[in-house]
Amino acid sequence: MLCGGVLAVLQGIPALTANGGGYPRTGSSAYDVDLTAWGWIHVVLGVLAAGAGAGLLKDAAWARYPAVFLAALSLVTQFLFLPHRPLWSVTVMAIDAFVICALVARQEPP
Repeated sequence: MLCGGVLAVLQGIPALTANGGGYPRTGSSAYDVDLTAWGWIHVVLGVLAAGAGAGLLKDAAWARYPAVFLAALSLVTQFLFLPHRPLWSVTVMAIDAFVICALVARQEPP
């Protein structure tokens, strides 16, 4: 979760700088959103996800449900970001799916 949050922040920063010049469009999409807006979305979600990931590493009880919610939200935003960086988005979507599976798996008490 912490890693996914950092990756989302790193994905959002180029979209904020130089009007998203680092992200050429590779296809068309019905979800046309300004790259600056995508940058802010990724940065904010990344910071929140990194915070939840840090809480998970400290074994905080409050962090589990927000982490699942933020990973699912990140998965949706990555899907919508596919026209800009398809390979990167699919990679982060796979990380998000892994995080969700790991967080909702039932753990047997010792």
